[in-house]
Amino acid sequence: MYPKIDMLTDRIKELIARARIVSFASWDSSHPAASIAIFQAAEETRVYLTDDDCAKIAILSPQTSQLIPVGQLFRDRVVEIVEEARADLYTQFPQITQPGGGLYPPERAEACWRDFWHYLRTITYGIVGSNTEYTSADGLDNLRLLYQELQVPIPAMTVGLEGLKAASLRRIDPSQHAIVSPYFDHLITQLKSFTTSHE
Repeated sequence: MYPKIDMLTDRIKELIARARIVSFASWDSSHPAASIAIFQAAEETRVYLTDDDCAKIAILSPQTSQLIPVGQLFRDRVVEIVEEARADLYTQFPQITQPGGGLYPPERAEACWRDFWHYLRTITYGIVGSNTEYTSADGLDNLRLLYQELQVPIPAMTVGLEGLKAASLRRIDPSQHAIVSPYFDHLITQLKSFTTSHE
C-alpha cells in the first residue's frame, strides 16, 4: 500500500524493488528447471499462472500436479475471494478506512486490496507446485521494512490474509481443506512475524 509515486522517498522506492517475496530456490529437488522457469516467468511479471502454464507444468512435473485445479479455481475467483476478505476485515476493523484509520485515505485501502490480490497469486504458485516453501526470506524482510516505513497496520493485514484463506476454502470440498490450508498458513505465519521482528 504505497503513497503516490511522486511522494515516494528513495528509501521506500528501494524497499519496493527489493520486497519480492516469492522464491523457488528450494524447488530444484522436486521440479525440473523447465517447470521452475514457468513459475519464475509468472512471478517476474506478477501475474497468475495461465491454463497453458498449468498444462505445461502438469506434463513437466506430474508428481506434483494434483492441486493444479485448486490453484486455477482460486485464480478464476480471485475478485470475489478478495471481496469477501475485505468484508471480513471491515467487520473486525470497522473504522479502518475512516480518517485516522490505518487504511485512510482511500488510496491506502486500494493498495491493501491489491496486496491481497498478489498474496493470493503468490499462494497459488505454491499450490500449483505442491510446495509450501515458496517465499524468500530476504524478500519478506524487505516487505517488513517497507510496511514499517509506510505504517501499514499488520494486524489488519493478517486478518485480511486469514480472510483470503477462509474465502478460498469455502470454494473447495471440505476434504481438501487440510491439504490446502498449509499454503495459506505459511504466508500468514510470515506476516504475523512482522509484529515481533526487529531491524
